[in-house]
Amino acid sequence: MSPTIPNLEALAVVLEEPERLSLRTLALTPPTDEDVVVDIEWSGISTGTERLLWSGRMPEFPGMGYPLVPGYESVGRVVFAGPQAGLEVGQPVFVPGAVCYGEVRGLFGGASSRVVVPAKRLLAVDDALGEQAVLLALAATAYHAIAGPASPHVELIVGHGVLGRLLARIAALGEGSRPVVWETNPARMSGAEGYGYDVMAPDDDPRRDYSRICDMSGDPEILDSLVARMARGGEIVLGGFYSQPVCFTFPPAFMREARFRIAAEFQPSDLAAVRSLLESGRLSLDGLITHRVPATEADSAYRTAFGDPSCLKMILDWRAIS
Repeated sequence: MSPTIPNLEALAVVLEEPERLSLRTLALTPPTDEDVVVDIEWSGISTGTERLLWSGRMPEFPGMGYPLVPGYESVGRVVFAGPQAGLEVGQPVFVPGAVCYGEVRGLFGGASSRVVVPAKRLLAVDDALGEQAVLLALAATAYHAIAGPASPHVELIVGHGVLGRLLARIAALGEGSRPVVWETNPARMSGAEGYGYDVMAPDDDPRRDYSRICDMSGDPEILDSLVARMARGGEIVLGGFYSQPVCFTFPPAFMREARFRIAAEFQPSDLAAVRSLLESGRLSLDGLITHRVPATEADSAYRTAFGDPSCLKMILDWRAIS
């Protein structure tokens, strides 16, 4: 007897246009044999790309346009699996987004009570992770930016938000001196205790010989100040998302033979590597989720996530809806 396909409707966060959000019931695309239906339990709000979508400052991007369902940091439970999906009903999974809403775009499509998504896009997770599983996307992004703890050592990280903290925790697993993290917001200076890295304001840092710097700020005008802190032959990794052209003054970079590298989006192998670090106990996700609200309060949640500097990570709780 074939399993019954659940109701193919979902309550989803919809960005109707910049700075106008609604909760709408949307019809979902029927699953194929390789798809699963997932009831979402928690979803995170990204203060990088989702802030750009919210403000209308997102550059041209594949799939861009309004209305859209945002979100690529979701975790839920399989409630239906196609015969070729390879997953079991009841399996907890990380969902990096979905495109299943008909005429409403899925960019990135994870902020919804229910999604239909190809099973190959999902990552099975341990039930014990609970709400922290929403952080897997950011952890994988951080891992990808520095190519893992065995890569050349990152000495300086710019920004002590969630992504900067995750990058610092991963960088601290490798060999070399303690990573330094720059932060200018006093409300975000704490939180490094016990994780093997130091946090300071840029003006309090005397070093001018960093060989590898990772910028998570998204500030397109920051490169000159970073070049001034580099050792000769050093590298700057651009790990943020930049809505404006990135530029730098050539002569100082020329004198240092500076190298620049862009870290793109995470890959499945990065997710798998992060899951392995979590399962081994080497990486912790503790202390990063600071705000939680019911999904029905999504509008205020997005405004808090983007406007309150004390909010490191806001998550929406869908469990009363799913």
